[in-house]
Amino acid sequence: MSILQLTPNEPKIKRVLKKILFGKHLFCPYCRGKRIKAYEKRYHCRRCRKFFSLTSVSWLKGSKLPLQIIWLLLYCYTKKIPILQTQDLCGVTEPTVRRWFDSFRERLPEPEFERLSGIIQMDEMFKKEAMIIGAKQKGTKKVICVPHNKIAADRKDVVNFLEQYVTPYKSELWTDGASIYKGIQNYWPVWHTKDIHNKFEFSHTSEIEGIWANFRTFIRRMYHHITNAKLPEYLYEFCMRFSSPEIFDSPFSYLEKTLCLVSS
Repeated sequence: MSILQLTPNEPKIKRVLKKILFGKHLFCPYCRGKRIKAYEKRYHCRRCRKFFSLTSVSWLKGSKLPLQIIWLLLYCYTKKIPILQTQDLCGVTEPTVRRWFDSFRERLPEPEFERLSGIIQMDEMFKKEAMIIGAKQKGTKKVICVPHNKIAADRKDVVNFLEQYVTPYKSELWTDGASIYKGIQNYWPVWHTKDIHNKFEFSHTSEIEGIWANFRTFIRRMYHHITNAKLPEYLYEFCMRFSSPEIFDSPFSYLEKTLCLVSS
């Protein structure tokens, strides 16, 4: 049995979309009228006389793929199935897979902003012609990563990060002791402690370094490669998968968080 045969059929997918978009009672997304006549593939509002479908009033508008294929693409995206494997499973081209994965990523909700506090592990990750400054609140799912189009970080980058994302006076900053962190408490009110690597101390950055390792694995397995232009997008997706994994439980859980009416 193929994976497409295990995918919900089109009527079932339409019921899911209808429930998420309209709730229990169908209404016109243009005038909010409730006198709706159903046709095979679309609806007609008797009040404002406009036609609409389940896809035309959401970000699915304009798609030429069958709903089953879109659902299968979304399943592959939520389950981190690699691009090339998704291409084979869905029977579409690699550019099509990448376009849809880009679209799914663009619709991810923005998390409610909250500064990091308590014990915070901070470190940098370096990539060709780019680098990332990241911090993780120890023992939690709270992580913030900021990409930069430069090959090395300096103290100004660190101070800017702390000012934006770290709670003053209530935070203890753990680092690897790099020179950019030297005297950082003089620039932002945090308590600073560091590893001493020549004494084989690495515990102060173990969690954030684990984030870097997982990010590299995520890119290699799912997307196979990354460009500097795509780095901010992939990094945001990775952080969302880490901090809010419930969004990616299934296509349904993803759509519940991202699908809404777009009537204009």
